[in-house]
Amino acid sequence: MFLNDEGLPRLHLNTTYRRLLRDGQPEEKRFVADKLRAAIGLIRGIEQRRQTILKVATSIVKFQRDFFTLGLAHLKPLVLKDVAVDIGMHESTVSRVTTHKYMDTERGLFELKYFFHSSLQSYGGEMRSSLTVKDRLKQLTAAEDPAHPLTDQQLVERLAAESIKIARRTVAKYRRELKLPTAQRRKRGREA
Repeated sequence: MFLNDEGLPRLHLNTTYRRLLRDGQPEEKRFVADKLRAAIGLIRGIEQRRQTILKVATSIVKFQRDFFTLGLAHLKPLVLKDVAVDIGMHESTVSRVTTHKYMDTERGLFELKYFFHSSLQSYGGEMRSSLTVKDRLKQLTAAEDPAHPLTDQQLVERLAAESIKIARRTVAKYRRELKLPTAQRRKRGREA
């Protein structure tokens, strides 16, 4: 795993300022020394941010290894706190670092926030990712008989047969989030 720094400028101290620091008047030297300390602080902060992004991404890969090797059906529930504890940082730091940052993988390009989502408990006690359950809902509705589309209750029953414990209202909520019309509207072929 590595950070893609392509296109990012390299930061360094201008040679004119180095010369002023070495050969300048005392007042110039103090001014340049103050600015140099600020520049070094900025460069260290940027490097620290890079390392934090790398730590967070590495932790996500560790938690989601099955997703990366086996696919969406194996995505695990994950919350910011899990990664924060793993890397020894605060949740708010993990939240900031994952905002508008992307991971390019063999499975595609994903925003780091993609890997954080709620869970549902299966009848066997294991936790399932809400994204995995939503994907399964899409699959079930895509494979249904258009003349007899599955109702939310029938979707609950199909998921229960796969050991996924879910309420009908949660199925309805997920169906709306996925922009899937009701069974009645799918039967007619109309948009919700």
